[in-house]
Amino acid sequence: MLTALTGIGLSSAAGLNAYIPLLLVGLIARFTDLLPLGDSWTWLEHPITLIVLTVLLAVEFLADKFPAVDSVNDIIQTVVRPSSGGIVFGAGASSVELSEITGAASGAETGDGFSWGPVIAGVVIALGFHLVKSLGRLAANSMSAGCAAPFVSFFEDVVSFLTSIVAILLPVLILVVFPALVVAGVWLVRRSRRSRTERREAVDPGAPA
Repeated sequence: MLTALTGIGLSSAAGLNAYIPLLLVGLIARFTDLLPLGDSWTWLEHPITLIVLTVLLAVEFLADKFPAVDSVNDIIQTVVRPSSGGIVFGAGASSVELSEITGAASGAETGDGFSWGPVIAGVVIALGFHLVKSLGRLAANSMSAGCAAPFVSFFEDVVSFLTSIVAILLPVLILVVFPALVVAGVWLVRRSRRSRTERREAVDPGAPA
């Protein structure tokens, strides 16, 4: 159960920033015994992997701080973040029985112990948070003429970092953190829709909502 919560938390964080949870998983697995990885995921703690992830995180951190550039980055990240979510869920939940995620009759486990169920779950969770993040960013940029981009992006990075740390060190808290993130996401989607409606009405008062 706790390892499943770790996977859920890490994939949620990946939906906000693809590289923070990946890098944290690799670093913690390499230098501590807090997150022992299954055989299929030990490549995450390889020094070359950690260097590449550090460089990609630096690029992502900068690109996401500028209006317009952040929107292009979000388009690119539509593939990257769900992929990251699948990886970190699979890695973080290495010891989870597949039946705990998909049911005993799923038949989705390969011969080497690798399970597709956790990976698919991570992809879906990360994609959902990525889409909400993208909508929220568009609304924030629209309301602030782009001035809010660096502040919103930094806040997202902090949330991704803290969620990843909680998922690894205190996974039971994901029972609180995950619903809170979902509620925040629903609020952002509604606010984004309201913002678009207000803009249309400002341009054409007779336009349908």
